[in-house]
Amino acid sequence: MSPIVEGFSALLDPMVLLCIAAGALLGMLVGAFPGVTATMAVALASGFTLSLEPLPGLAVLLTIYVAANFGDRVPAILVNTPGTPASIATTFDGYAMARQGRAGLALTSSAFASAWGTLVGVVLLMVAAIPLSRLALNFGPAEMFALVVFGLTMMIGVSGGRIVKGLMAGGLGLLLGAVGRDPITGTPRFTFGLPELSDGIPFIAAIIGLFGIAEVMNQILVHRRGREAEPIKEFGRWFPRRSDWRTMLKPMAIGSGVGGVVGIVPATGGDIAGILGWDQARRASKRPEEFGKGSLEGITAADTSSNATLGGSVTTTLALGLPGDSVMAVMIGSMVVWGIQPGPSLFANQPDLVYSIAGIMLIATVVALVISVLRMRGVAKLLELPQHFLWAVILVFCMVGTYAVNNSVLDVAVMLVFGLVGLFLKRFGIPPGPVVLGLILGGLAEGNLRRALEIGGPENILTSPIALGLLAVSALALVVPPLRTAWGARRARARAASENTTTPAP
Repeated sequence: MSPIVEGFSALLDPMVLLCIAAGALLGMLVGAFPGVTATMAVALASGFTLSLEPLPGLAVLLTIYVAANFGDRVPAILVNTPGTPASIATTFDGYAMARQGRAGLALTSSAFASAWGTLVGVVLLMVAAIPLSRLALNFGPAEMFALVVFGLTMMIGVSGGRIVKGLMAGGLGLLLGAVGRDPITGTPRFTFGLPELSDGIPFIAAIIGLFGIAEVMNQILVHRRGREAEPIKEFGRWFPRRSDWRTMLKPMAIGSGVGGVVGIVPATGGDIAGILGWDQARRASKRPEEFGKGSLEGITAADTSSNATLGGSVTTTLALGLPGDSVMAVMIGSMVVWGIQPGPSLFANQPDLVYSIAGIMLIATVVALVISVLRMRGVAKLLELPQHFLWAVILVFCMVGTYAVNNSVLDVAVMLVFGLVGLFLKRFGIPPGPVVLGLILGGLAEGNLRRALEIGGPENILTSPIALGLLAVSALALVVPPLRTAWGARRARARAASENTTTPAP
């Protein structure tokens, strides 16, 4: 039996289908609540799914990942608040459409665009994952070290213009990744005599603290009574007409291309892709002046692009063993616990699993689309629930889910400590993503660097074209953004000075 047939036939298990249905409902609910990110939801669910077999567990996590990128468009369109970072660009035109009495059209068009983008990403996963993994099979320790550095710097380089803070967060993650056993000698280090830390900091506890506890604490601190914007009451017509579909085709094509490319780059995500897709569609549009004012093209391009990254992110994770985004960084931890090691060897040892993952994402997309189209008005009602109910539920799930992983009170304590660390990072504008990436990749980077140096010294790295190329791109990822910002500021000052000198005195 071929891997494709074997992989897809495994999805006929009723348990897998039940897990997909449960994940779709959870994902839609997660996305509909502002501030509850897909990363946070997958982190919470990880503690409960580890008791399942690998395929049903992956079905829950992957479906939450997919469905959250449908549900998050609801608050973005109705109350101008992104449900997750991936829906930031949706607010550019979605809320304006809702204020114009076209909320129904915005929600439905967004759902269809999101479904199309996800399907394009899954096709990319099925087509590109195997060639990418074959290329990675030629990587030695020097190339793997450079690849890990590339993943780390890409996460830091896209930290929302906060490169210094991103470097600080990445450095903290690398330090935390050093806790446990030496990757070469196996000697315990920084364990403080606690045998529970001999395998390193409990990953699930750390990410639940950084993303779950920290977010709840932050929302409690900044909570204000009342809403800045009331949910839209008039939805207008729901389904696109033939003229609307013609308008949507071009931005959907642009968004698919942008999202597919951005998704393959390690550590990027839907927030970046959505903004880039929206901007490229505006440049190519015949009506660019409508963008940001309720453009159907704008919302279509943004949502197609942000969702097209999902398949590319999974491709990078499975083929290279590097997290494609923060959600996949969480999922790598669960995969390792299940005995699944993402990377080139996965395609040699478990090729059917790759197609099972693609099939799960396809089914999840269809289920999420059906829920979005048929039950969108009901999902919108969730925005009227009091936030403090949600906080209590999340805190309980955080503690129970963390304890359930290893039945360890120490894990709960680690979760609470990382919750305080995450709150500190959030309050000072330091992105938590690089911390997670450093925690995951720190040991991998150190182990490969030391092996490369033992094999051939520094020359082993400096004589490898692939390693040098990846390190060069990594350096550019850190250097180019601040230079571009400085150059833009300089041009703006020069333009302002020129306008002041040419303006005649009154």
